[in-house]
Amino acid sequence: MADYEDDFDKKLAEEEAELESERDQQEAREETKVVEKVKEEKPKPVEVKEEKQKESTSLIFVVKVTTNKEEKAFEMVSEKIKKKNLDVYAVARPHGLRGYILLEAPDRENAEEAVFNLPYVKGIIPRVVSLSEIKNMIEPVATEVKVEKNDIVEIIGEPFKKEKAKIVRVNKQKGEAIVLLLGAVVPMQVTVKLDNIKVIRREEESS
Repeated sequence: MADYEDDFDKKLAEEEAELESERDQQEAREETKVVEKVKEEKPKPVEVKEEKQKESTSLIFVVKVTTNKEEKAFEMVSEKIKKKNLDVYAVARPHGLRGYILLEAPDRENAEEAVFNLPYVKGIIPRVVSLSEIKNMIEPVATEVKVEKNDIVEIIGEPFKKEKAKIVRVNKQKGEAIVLLLGAVVPMQVTVKLDNIKVIRREEESS
């Protein structure tokens, strides 16, 4: 009987040992699963895709406008660009370029929107121009304008274009002159830019 109990105890101990071993193995397996799960759930490094900067595209369009209305067309186009916040970089009215103004924009769509349905604007010519083609127009070489008091001049810029005037005072720092319009019914003094006048007679020449 004692031997039987000993065998039973021994067998029970073996079973307990097996169960303990199985529990250990099970726990080990569970731990492995947890570790693997954690590894799987570990956030992957976020790939930061560098956004390619858009290449700065700039096209220069030539806008056909009514001759002698370049200034008016320029003002209207500029006002529309500001009002509608259009993607237009610049508008220029090169001195001496009659019947045209220049407009710089990233594409034709924005350029056409800027000039669409405006007075004095006839449209955009199909061909775009390069900066090198117009550089001498928009960046003229600075030359000293020799204008003196009492010179008789002709105004070559709007709004008094082709009017004759007499120089009253010259402000070379501001690049301006106060002139007396000779053709006006009532004597009138106006301020004009020096590059908008040309001397046609000097007082010392007439003496």
